[in-house]
Parts: sequence; C-alpha cells; structure tokens
Amino acid sequence: MLVKLRFLVITACLVFIASTCHAQQVMDNAAVLKLEKAGLGDDLIVSTINGQPGHYSLSTDDMIALKKDGVSDKVISAMVSKNAGGSAVAPPPIAAVAPVDEVGVYYKDKGGNWTFLMPEVVNFKTGGVLKNLASGGLIKGDVNGHIRGVTSTLDLNSPVTILLYVPEGTAPTEYQLLKLHQNADSREFRSLTGGVLHASTGAGGDQIDFQYSKIAPRAYQVLLPPGTVPGQYGMLPPGSNGGTVSTSAGKIYTFHLVE
Repeated sequence: MLVKLRFLVITACLVFIASTCHAQQVMDNAAVLKLEKAGLGDDLIVSTINGQPGHYSLSTDDMIALKKDGVSDKVISAMVSKNAGGSAVAPPPIAAVAPVDEVGVYYKDKGGNWTFLMPEVVNFKTGGVLKNLASGGLIKGDVNGHIRGVTSTLDLNSPVTILLYVPEGTAPTEYQLLKLHQNADSREFRSLTGGVLHASTGAGGDQIDFQYSKIAPRAYQVLLPPGTVPGQYGMLPPGSNGGTVSTSAGKIYTFHLVE
C-alpha cells in the first residue's frame, strides 16, 4: 500500500512538473501580448518566439487586433514564420560607420583617437619614361617629388596605424606610401604617375608595399610593414602625383617615424 502511494505521489509530481514546463514554454497570442505590455523590445520578443515552441492565431482579424494592441510588424512576422515552421529572419547587421567624417589621412594617437594628418605641399617634376611590362607595354612617366623642409613636423613612434578615408569611388591601392630622402633643406622621392602600384619602381623607386583592412565604407586601416626603419615617410593621395605635366604641385601627408 505504501509503495503504491509513493508511486501515485511521484506520478502526480511528474505530471505537475511537465504541465508547468509546458505552460512556461508554449507561446501563443496572449503570451506575446504579455511580453509586449511588459515593455520588452522587439528583438527580445522575436528571440523568445524563435526559441520556444508555440502556435499563433493569425487570421486577418487576429493580426489587426495584435496591431491595435501595439505589436509591431516585426513581431507579427516572427509569429507568422513560426507557424510556418521556420524562424524570423534576423535583422541585417548595422553597417559600420567611419570613425571620421572628412576625406583625408589620419593617424592613431597615444589616446587611441584618430587625428588628422596635416598635408604638406609637394612639387613634382616628370623625368624620363619607364616601360612597365606588366601593364602591356604602357609608357609611364617617372616622377620626382620635392618637399620643403628637412623633416616632417609630426613625430610618430612604432607601431604606426594610419587611416585612409577615401573619396567615393577611390580605392586604397591608389594611395602610395613613400620613403622620403633628406637633403640639406628638403625631402625627395621618386614615384610612378598613376598611383596604382605599391611595388618599388626599381632603382630609386621609393614606394613601399602596405597592407590594409576595410573597417567601414570608404575607410581603410593601414599598418606600416614590419621592419620599417626610422626615417621620413609620406602618404601620397591619388591626383597629387604630377600627372603628365612636366612640373606641377600637389599634397602629401608626411610623418617622421622616430623608432
């Protein structure tokens, strides 16, 4: 008799627990309204609908009633999808926003902030021509750049992180990272017109290959290559390389790598 009584008690407890769990997990219109009136956000309600079993009354009148009670289209769509045996489509990820709002070149300061790198004037003189076999025999001018002053006013310590915020339709590969050579009262470099090659232009070529990563639309983070030695450097933007004119002027973003 005692064994039978224990069996009945245990059975009753299991039935009670099962019914309680079922009541907690099965979602319906009333459960959604309860979450809505409790002030929960749409994303949390949708996650609950997707994560728990449920069945919803979704006739035209039912959906109108849900709408009048403040249930959003996003939540109602999740209920419809759940009835169909699926789950609501996750909202698209929020697009990354560029950390700056003006086209230019920036460096990350000691506080981790992006600081605008002030450009200097560079004067160009187009020299001889260089045949680039990889470009199908195109002839390109060899450009010499001349910047007044023996050093940049900006001293940076390694590691240097640069941000290119480029104009619409411009690729980061159109920028040139250049090693500048110091003279008595100026800095100079040799480059190619076009600004589409990072590789050295051969003897006297001062372009440095660099890697970049896109962090937002039109925003690219650049790290100086490992082993970059201290000295004078510049980032030459597209359109500032002299073109085909024998002499011209443009701008270059310069810095002095201290160590």
